[in-house]
Amino acid sequence: MDIEKKEEQPLRSVVDDPSRKRKRRRCIICWSSVIGVILTIALIILILSLTVFKAKKPVMTVNSVSLEDLNFSLNPIPAGVSLNLSLALDISIENPNKVSIKYRTSSASLRYRGKEVGNVPIPAGKLGSDDKTQLNLTLTVFADRLVSDSDLYRDLVGGNLPFTTYTRIKAKVKVLFVNIHVTSTSTCDVNIDVQSRSIPDQNCRYKNKI
Repeated sequence: MDIEKKEEQPLRSVVDDPSRKRKRRRCIICWSSVIGVILTIALIILILSLTVFKAKKPVMTVNSVSLEDLNFSLNPIPAGVSLNLSLALDISIENPNKVSIKYRTSSASLRYRGKEVGNVPIPAGKLGSDDKTQLNLTLTVFADRLVSDSDLYRDLVGGNLPFTTYTRIKAKVKVLFVNIHVTSTSTCDVNIDVQSRSIPDQNCRYKNKI
């Protein structure tokens, strides 16, 4: 009986299809381009954040502190004082950033020998890039806080009243989707000459904190 022999098929060598090679090469080039673009954008953002858009502290300057009103009376027996005093505070706030800043509702206070005796609110606001604003504030002494102060009696008799103005402003700077909070303060020591009703001497100090 004849046995039919099947012809054996020769093994074919696996050879990469040229079209697949081209496709893989295109994918590699495409992804390399995407990664390159992302890295370039990230580098540009980093350079800008460290140079042009680097967060800078707002500059607060006390242009002047002047005496608006001063009236007082001394009662020798018993020792007592009746005082009405108002100071005009002229402040400027400058934004050196290339983006706008917002500052929250703040306040300026008047202190006598470390004790707060008056304050005035500063409304919230916004400053554009490289912009500047000026605030004219009036600080008035709360007379009831100094009625029983023995130092005030002696200072009035001596002819010199030492007061301190303290201003604090909290601002927010948004740089490249990041919010940076900044606090600026000014402290001004003023000496009021009772006889001439003037401020011959004042010294201001400033602090900024990020």
